[in-house]
Amino acid sequence: MLPSKKSSPSDSQTSTGFDDVPLNRFHLKITALTFGANFSDGYHLGTIGIALAAIAPQMHLGAAWQGLLGASALIGIFAGSIALGWLGDRIGRQLLYLLDFLLIAIASVLQFFVTGPVELFVLRLLIGIGIGADYALGPTLVAEFVPRKHRGGMLASLTVLWTVGYVAAYFLGNYLVNLGPDAWRWLLMTGAVPAVLVLVLRIGTPESPRWLISKGRIDEARAIIAKYIGKGVDIEAIAAEPNENAGGYRELFGRAHLKKTVFGIVFYNCQVIPYFAIYTFLPIMLVKVGFGEDEFFGNALLNLFLLAGGIGGLWLVAKLSRRRLLIWSFVVLTASLGVISLWPDGPIPLIFGLFLIFTFVMSASSNLDQVYPPELFPTELRGSGVGLLNGASRLGSAAGTFLLPIAISGIGFGTSMLCLTAILLIGTLTTVAMAPETRNLNLK
Repeated sequence: MLPSKKSSPSDSQTSTGFDDVPLNRFHLKITALTFGANFSDGYHLGTIGIALAAIAPQMHLGAAWQGLLGASALIGIFAGSIALGWLGDRIGRQLLYLLDFLLIAIASVLQFFVTGPVELFVLRLLIGIGIGADYALGPTLVAEFVPRKHRGGMLASLTVLWTVGYVAAYFLGNYLVNLGPDAWRWLLMTGAVPAVLVLVLRIGTPESPRWLISKGRIDEARAIIAKYIGKGVDIEAIAAEPNENAGGYRELFGRAHLKKTVFGIVFYNCQVIPYFAIYTFLPIMLVKVGFGEDEFFGNALLNLFLLAGGIGGLWLVAKLSRRRLLIWSFVVLTASLGVISLWPDGPIPLIFGLFLIFTFVMSASSNLDQVYPPELFPTELRGSGVGLLNGASRLGSAAGTFLLPIAISGIGFGTSMLCLTAILLIGTLTTVAMAPETRNLNLK
């Protein structure tokens, strides 16, 4: 009789499906590498909000140009998410996942040399295109590699890094802007540092096995799974699914996916339009809610609540269903901003307290921005679907960011906040009516 063979870790996975493999170091690595887009997005939004205070008087910018520069990266994210998310479904995730941060790094450095608002607008547009591409491709890769048991937490953690980037920009920016009239140039250029780091670390990232399987390249998928996940992992359920060609955006609006596409676009926009508009111009908001005399304290406290909300949101994503968390988040956000809108001259402790609640809940619920979209669509449409939702949300955010300073000067603070409250109410009603439950979903 032959001696028994000792089992190995890979042998123990022989009958384990790809969606149910144990979490390993590679899953953590691919998630960590995807943090880059979220950190960069938060960081670039935070830096431009601080830099504009110095740029505006130097370049004699009016409200329109300030709004355009504040929204420039968001416009780029729209273009990058739409175009390169679609391209990722056709040529794969791997190459674009690497090149997008090369674009971000180069454009970030060139910001130091701008002489006018047009040049700065174009460069921040390019930065946004790179971030937008990564918003479409990064969560897609994470969703397609990470086992379903851990998918929600991993995807939600991406949004926390947006908050970390935004908070880091605030504290670094407030230090740098006091060092001289050109300190804003150094501040904007610092965005190249994380971009270069991410670019270098991403070299060697493998292609998505799910994408390879969807293209009929089964052997290549098996080789990647064996190297990074483990030998003997069962992919038969995935390989046996119909091998469809990517249908692109037309398919997203077909009968099979229309409801999920519409829900995704509406919920994402209704959440991020108030978020980006308010926090791009946070100094203005603080003056309006009565913290003009101690702006640094109020700003610092709000940034800490943003960070706390992002971390707390990880626990909420793990404990609650996607649908339940989103509905109740919208309810709280609508109620708190609604009171601020209708009673802007109310007692400062009350108004600022509601603003802190709004900040915490907005940050916590925004973790779903990276969780829901990849779970709504099948593999052959995932890059396009995630790209469309991210792109559409940033187009709405760009419009809101551009219009907010104009609206405040034209129709007043309370009415402007009431408009943002109406957007949150639309998000509440849409989520109640249309939100699917995707927790523990087996990805197709």
